[in-house]
Amino acid sequence: MIQNPNTQAAVSRHMTITDFALFGAEHIAYVKPVVIEGQLLYAVFAADGRELAVIEGRDLADATVRQNDMEPLSVH
Repeated sequence: MIQNPNTQAAVSRHMTITDFALFGAEHIAYVKPVVIEGQLLYAVFAADGRELAVIEGRDLADATVRQNDMEPLSVH
């Protein structure tokens, strides 16, 4: 299927902030390094910003996300 870039641009201009936050919510999880009580951990967030988990180690965080049928993305 060929996608028209002009159509995609028009659709994206009509997304509300809520629509954008929920875009990919079922398929994407964001992984962000956090320091809690001096320990480096990795927080996993849903696309809408809800914290889902805090996990030791980036590899384990990514694996946990994938086990839940989502794709991990980094947040810096």
